[in-house]
Amino acid sequence: MTTEEKIKDVLENQVTPMLASHGGFCTFVRYDEPAATAYVAMEGACGTCPFALETLRMTVEQVVISAVPEVKAVERA
Repeated sequence: MTTEEKIKDVLENQVTPMLASHGGFCTFVRYDEPAATAYVAMEGACGTCPFALETLRMTVEQVVISAVPEVKAVERA
C-alpha cells in the first residue's frame, strides 16, 4: 500500500467518522513526499467552522501521523 493509499484509508475509516458527528468530513487532496506533508480539504460543516484549523491540528493531523509515520505534517489545501 502506498503512502497516499494509507492516508486515504485513515481519513475514510478513522477521521471522517469522528467529524461526521458534527456534520463534517475531510478529503485527501495530495501528498508531497519530499516535504512529508499531506494536504486535505475540510468539508461539510468543517469547511466553514471557525474551529476547523484546530480540528485539523488536534484531530486530523494527530490521527494521520500516528497511523502513517511517513507523514510529518497535515495541512489544509
